[in-house]
Amino acid sequence: MNIVIIDYGAGNIKSLQFAIERLGFNAILSSNEEEIKTADKVIFPGVGHADSAMKMLKETGLDKLIPTLKQPVLGICLGMQLLCNSSEEGNTKGLGVFNVDVKRFSSTLKVPQMGWNTISNLQTDLFKGISENEFMYLVHSYYVPICDETIAMTDYDGDYSSAFQKDNFYGVQFHPEKSSAAGEKILKNFLTI
Repeated sequence: MNIVIIDYGAGNIKSLQFAIERLGFNAILSSNEEEIKTADKVIFPGVGHADSAMKMLKETGLDKLIPTLKQPVLGICLGMQLLCNSSEEGNTKGLGVFNVDVKRFSSTLKVPQMGWNTISNLQTDLFKGISENEFMYLVHSYYVPICDETIAMTDYDGDYSSAFQKDNFYGVQFHPEKSSAAGEKILKNFLTI
């Protein structure tokens, strides 16, 4: 199986690559349009600021490519948020795959939300073999509100989308590669969809 992790300079992608190798798969890091288009599975990670990440995607033309992909695509953390219409982080226009806008957590909360929190209301085969209220590792100050495509939620002063899916596009707010055995199981579920 041909797995590509999109490498556009936003994120610690080596830990993701190692997690995939531990599952018995190989993944290449690439920003090459042809390699991404012809991959069986594409993973779109991201750590950092939404505005600077979108600038990097635009510089490489990946902002035009990603929404047109037909194979299963998994956005992780900032990658999930960039699949949305926009983000309050830097008033950034996103890729528009999901018709929802990313919001900032209330200033009454400790941000970023950093550490372990539970996921619930699990839907689709992405969560096959995962228990309700399983703990996942999260680091973020912005969130995707509950929407029609929500397939898992997390409570941090109210429920938000910790995962969503639309057609071949999936997004998870948590870091599966840092979320112990359950996180690796979710990665494996994605790779075997």
